[in-house]
Amino acid sequence: MYSFDVVRPKSVADAVAALGEEEAQALGGGQTLIPSLKQRLAMPSVLVSLASIDEIKGVSSEGGAVKIGGGTTHGAVAREVASSYPALAAMASNIGDPAVRNRGTVGGSLANNDPAACYPAAALASGATIVTNTREIAADDYFQGMFTTALEEGEIITAVSFPIPEKAAYIKFEQPASRFALVGVFVAKFGDGVRVAVTGASEEGVFRWTEAEAALSGDFSAAALDGLSVPADGLMTDLHGSAAYRAHLIGVLTKRAVAQA
Repeated sequence: MYSFDVVRPKSVADAVAALGEEEAQALGGGQTLIPSLKQRLAMPSVLVSLASIDEIKGVSSEGGAVKIGGGTTHGAVAREVASSYPALAAMASNIGDPAVRNRGTVGGSLANNDPAACYPAAALASGATIVTNTREIAADDYFQGMFTTALEEGEIITAVSFPIPEKAAYIKFEQPASRFALVGVFVAKFGDGVRVAVTGASEEGVFRWTEAEAALSGDFSAAALDGLSVPADGLMTDLHGSAAYRAHLIGVLTKRAVAQA
């Protein structure tokens, strides 16, 4: 580790002002950033901790959606949306381990946009809206590639609004050491159609499987996916699995998610 300063603003406005300083970086739960600092993969001179900003924490319901503050931990999501959005709560309850779930935040996960993280799949499949200190961004416009989002410098995720589907489920095949998704599939059925989001598989990060969406919108059953597959081109290959293996898993896990939903 190296020396750096830490500031702990009490409001979003103060955090935005602090992030305007040279080489400042926001710190959510620190579950990705702190290991990056240890490895010198990131070297900000100032960390702006968002942990003391109460206005970006908590869960509320409004207009058929559940709105989750960007500073809300995974553990809190697992507890507080269990009745309103069970599939989202179940997903949150299986992220990492208890230490990660009690420190990591919704906003931190979405801002980082790790290609194997769970929340990007939930947001994209739900058609969520990412709310920042300056604007609202549709999930379809927010994710722009591996570790890349529509966020601008100094922009903070203050909340995420998840429309509640009629049916939904998330299934992931875990990398056992990290509990990140080797492949994860989130399926959400709404009155006007089905959305299917895949994480952990693509070199470009989370994506929608539109062919499966079309089939499931006509017939929401696992059998509707028979004969469909995702091309292996563009999928990741690493020591945990080849692109072809990940392509196979996408089909298997999507069927399981539909059956569970």
